[in-house]
Amino acid sequence: MKPTNERVPTKPRTSALAIKGLEAQVEIRRHPAARRLTLRVSQTRRAVIVTVPARCRMDEAGSFVHRNLDWVRERLGNLPVPAPLADGMALPIRGDRHVVRFSPVARGPVVHVETAPCGTREIRVKGLPEHCPRRLRDWLYAEAKRDLNQQVLFHAGRLNVKVKRISLRDQSSRWGSCSSTGVLSFSWRLILAPPLVLDYVAAHEVAHLAEMNHGPRFWALVRQTMPDMDVAKAWLGKNGLELHRYDVSMT
Repeated sequence: MKPTNERVPTKPRTSALAIKGLEAQVEIRRHPAARRLTLRVSQTRRAVIVTVPARCRMDEAGSFVHRNLDWVRERLGNLPVPAPLADGMALPIRGDRHVVRFSPVARGPVVHVETAPCGTREIRVKGLPEHCPRRLRDWLYAEAKRDLNQQVLFHAGRLNVKVKRISLRDQSSRWGSCSSTGVLSFSWRLILAPPLVLDYVAAHEVAHLAEMNHGPRFWALVRQTMPDMDVAKAWLGKNGLELHRYDVSMT
């Protein structure tokens, strides 16, 4: 059997499997519609996903991964190196490079942006070292929520639709989503991208409030409120994976 990116419909049952010599998480997804074993590597979660028929044994799934271990390692090796939030790291904010600086000084704003004498833009995070990553994570979420609120309201006004609520998540497969009840969800990682990209994703999800599909009328609405959509889409296609390497799961 050869590795494939084929996906089967409906939601499978998932269990974990430990593979000796492989540090990545391995997920076994039992799917009633699956007729054979398939294998893929999630680029955003750095997880190995094996889809198997409902009656497939775990040892058979494990053997399948072992037979394709070189293929799995090659793809994992091509993924961007994870970057946890840490003192001294470079972090893009609205597309511009910033350097993170943790400081024990208690006075002043907990997180603020300033320009160093050398001209480097810095994100200053105050507090004990064990508290700073979480404070930075919370600040990133707040900045993303502020920008998205602004752009969602802007596009909702242009398209004459109403938004029920906006929420932020750390989504691995989508930059945004729209529920049938009018709730819009976005990835906080959009604050790392240039403003045009965040603006496009906001316009995309707002347009779904009028057209819950990806047909011609939907894309016409997106282009109506976001004429530069093609530039933003191209940026995401080229650079989107890089935004997923910043790791906030340990904060």
